[in-house]
Amino acid sequence: MSEATIIFFLTICVGILVCVILYQQFAFRTGTQAKLRAISDKLKEIIEKDSDEQITVFTENKDLMELAAQINALLEKYLKIKADYRRSEITSKKMLSNISHDIKTPMTVILGYLEIMQLSETPSGEMLKKVERKAQSVMELINQFFTLSKIESGDMDIELSRVDICEICRESVLDFYELLSNKKFYVKVDMPETPIYIQGNKEALQRILFNLISNVIRYGADGKYLGISLRDDDRNVYVDVTDKGKGIDKAFADSIFDRLFTMEDSRNRNIQGNGLGLTIAQNLAQRLGGTITLESIPHEKTTFTVRLKKISF
Repeated sequence: MSEATIIFFLTICVGILVCVILYQQFAFRTGTQAKLRAISDKLKEIIEKDSDEQITVFTENKDLMELAAQINALLEKYLKIKADYRRSEITSKKMLSNISHDIKTPMTVILGYLEIMQLSETPSGEMLKKVERKAQSVMELINQFFTLSKIESGDMDIELSRVDICEICRESVLDFYELLSNKKFYVKVDMPETPIYIQGNKEALQRILFNLISNVIRYGADGKYLGISLRDDDRNVYVDVTDKGKGIDKAFADSIFDRLFTMEDSRNRNIQGNGLGLTIAQNLAQRLGGTITLESIPHEKTTFTVRLKKISF
């Protein structure tokens, strides 16, 4: 075989190889573009129909697979945000409805008493006291509502500092001493004599304990027991607020901190709960970098535990 023939043969082979490479590159590009177009069209369809679908792509191209995975991750986040928004919208409507009911009822009573007093030549002192109590309950509800609104919107400034949690616990119990005595509660306070410091805010902590103790008096009164104990470890301090009343059924345990959640008997006028106290307490605890958890055995022991960050020095 001559040298010219060999060169000619090699030239033909190189030409064929170049054509194959160019064809493969073209096919790869057009295939990738088609899949990208399919992904784009599907994403547009999902957005327009507001559906819960995800992107499905059949390919061995790792880059396209990664792109589809990231798009699906974003779609999952979008679905979660949409679901949270819907829940929030439903909760807000329910909250406004409940607040309207809780304000309307005592206001109706107040107006009734005022009408009676207008018809009477000498209004009785007892009736005036009833009007005052109803007006105070309305103001309490309004104040609780706006407090929660400020916390959730971030408009409430809470400055953190070094605080003695033992002192705040003792002061909180003393604030309720007269009421607890009148209701014949047995009160047990168990905490160290020496100060234990946390990263907190005095007013926020007082509000948390006020709401938790009020909750004991409203819902745990049949147990006639209030226990406040304090324990700590290397990182945290735990405040346990305990009663021995009827407790909270497991069916309600996950909802007890929801806004305006109240159990059936909370509409009892002797209890007069508005469903905001525990929500406010939980939000304040979270703003302090802590948590509130619940453990309840009905008619035996119900404990709310506030966990807060400890300062050791």
